[in-house]
Amino acid sequence: MQNNYLTKPMSMALEFLGRISGSEKINQWHLREPALKLVYQSLRQSVRVGKMAQTRFFASAPLKPEEKLSKHKPLKKDIFDLTPTREQQMVRDELLKFAKQNMRPMARDTDNGEIPADFFSQVNALGLAVSGVPEAIKGVGQMRSPVSSMLMAEDLSYGDMSLAIAALAPLGFVNALTEFGSRDQQARYLPSFTEDNFFPASMALMEPSARFVPDQLTTTAVATNAGYRLNGVKCLVPLGMKSEIFVVFANLDNHGPRGFIVERHYPGINTELERNMGLAASGMSRLILTDVELPKSALLGEQEVHYSHQRMIDLSRIGICALSVGTCQAVLDYVTKYANERFAFGEPISNRQAVAFMIADMAIELESMRMLTYRAASRAEQGLPFHRNAYLAQIMCAEQAMKIGTDGLQILGGHGFVCEYPLELWYRQLRAVGILEGTFLI
Repeated sequence: MQNNYLTKPMSMALEFLGRISGSEKINQWHLREPALKLVYQSLRQSVRVGKMAQTRFFASAPLKPEEKLSKHKPLKKDIFDLTPTREQQMVRDELLKFAKQNMRPMARDTDNGEIPADFFSQVNALGLAVSGVPEAIKGVGQMRSPVSSMLMAEDLSYGDMSLAIAALAPLGFVNALTEFGSRDQQARYLPSFTEDNFFPASMALMEPSARFVPDQLTTTAVATNAGYRLNGVKCLVPLGMKSEIFVVFANLDNHGPRGFIVERHYPGINTELERNMGLAASGMSRLILTDVELPKSALLGEQEVHYSHQRMIDLSRIGICALSVGTCQAVLDYVTKYANERFAFGEPISNRQAVAFMIADMAIELESMRMLTYRAASRAEQGLPFHRNAYLAQIMCAEQAMKIGTDGLQILGGHGFVCEYPLELWYRQLRAVGILEGTFLI
């Protein structure tokens, strides 16, 4: 029993929180908030490890098959349940609180690309990346859950999409390894994400091409006697200037697109910060690979796990859709409040049918985006085919997110054009939804 408690601290804390929520004495004594804060702080500490993050990785004992994160077994029916589990709801509540109180106030100041030093410390305390690390290597993950990752992206982007991408980039790397990495690769790299300090990592898929197609890569990987040699240029890589490790996707001769684990210290790697219309806080950068020599162990999906490039693309698309849903929800909530408080000709502008109908259309479009995204993530988690669902969600979110942003600016009128209001920032961020690929893997 003692060992069970040591290996599942999160379950204990959640159980205790459930007892607190149903206790009448806690309410009578006005101790609910202090008790919740105490358990939350204990929960945070239970998933952290007391070592500094390192920029080198050392081989350790490979995970046993039963120690890897398991996946949901395929179901015979396409069951689509919108009710989050108790654990998911607790995480959502905490992330929404963080998005509103921490991310939203700093969004404007970080639009120049400068992020306060304590932001990543706060993100690390939330335990986002460690949620995808198996318990056997001091993580808290028990099952691979695209739905949970999708909900995290939606909630954080409610505060700011750019900061959300920066915060979630390491989780995307972790998810890529738990999805396609071997037991040796997971044992070598995932412990770095359980440290006290935020460990920056990212994925690099996109290339600076006018007609970029994610399964037709110009970055090449050539097999050598020692491993592989990479050459090419990647763009729009989140946290590119900070990341210590990347998953780089390249075209391998006779194999097609494959993923490679690339450590920053390898010779031949250079990064350049990109200046874009939006998403400055995400640190979008260009990754230049010149004759980068990799060991054979750098290839994803070579041993006991089959690598599927299409599945990787589809999971990433769902992640981008979730980011757009959270940002569009922020737009909708803001313009609804604004329309009810903004008076013209003696009454709120929400009384005007043109404004009311536009807000109603925004809500309908947003709900359509959310349902398609949730359905795709649910099918991915259940082991059902989800390529079509992910594609439909991407098309819907790319089109409707831009429309919601435009309608939000229209409702604010001249106020939507000035930087005093957040609409123009959200509008610029939503412009990226239709072009991002491989930024965040759920």
